[in-house]
Amino acid sequence: MSSTKKWRIEQGHSQIQFKVKHLSITNVNGIFKTFDGTVTTQNNEFDNAEVKVSIAADSIDTQLPERDKHLMSPYLFDTENYPLITFEGIFRKNGENYILDGHLTLRDVTKPISLEAQFTGVAKGFAGDERAGFEINGKISRKDFDLTWNIAANSGGLVIGDEIKLHFDIQLVEND
Repeated sequence: MSSTKKWRIEQGHSQIQFKVKHLSITNVNGIFKTFDGTVTTQNNEFDNAEVKVSIAADSIDTQLPERDKHLMSPYLFDTENYPLITFEGIFRKNGENYILDGHLTLRDVTKPISLEAQFTGVAKGFAGDERAGFEINGKISRKDFDLTWNIAANSGGLVIGDEIKLHFDIQLVEND
């Protein structure tokens, strides 16, 4: 008999990170501080599990408040008009790990993306709750989501690179 299990992302032990090239020579790293999500499995198996994630776009933190303000402006994330970044997808078994295929919506633009997901194990929390971990990596083109603002750098390149590298450390907690 099939049984459904719901998991939630435990924000205190998870992180949603990104990096993008600045002046084509170094990476600017950032995180989103506020997010939540669920994973729905059948029979404790993550293969074909449904994933839903919501991220508060204005929770962006690159450790430079002036840059964060610019990122939240209408030039880029436009967080006043587009407060949420969402993802809905499915885990698919891929050898010992998973591919997380789904649709990312950013600035009201929805595009398919595919991420590599390494299953890092299960453990019992201090309260006896069941937990599971994933390390997820991938990349997107910011231009695919209408994040096109840029200016020419003095060196001849552009200030912001197009490729955004994604890295998520996710700890799930089984919901009762």
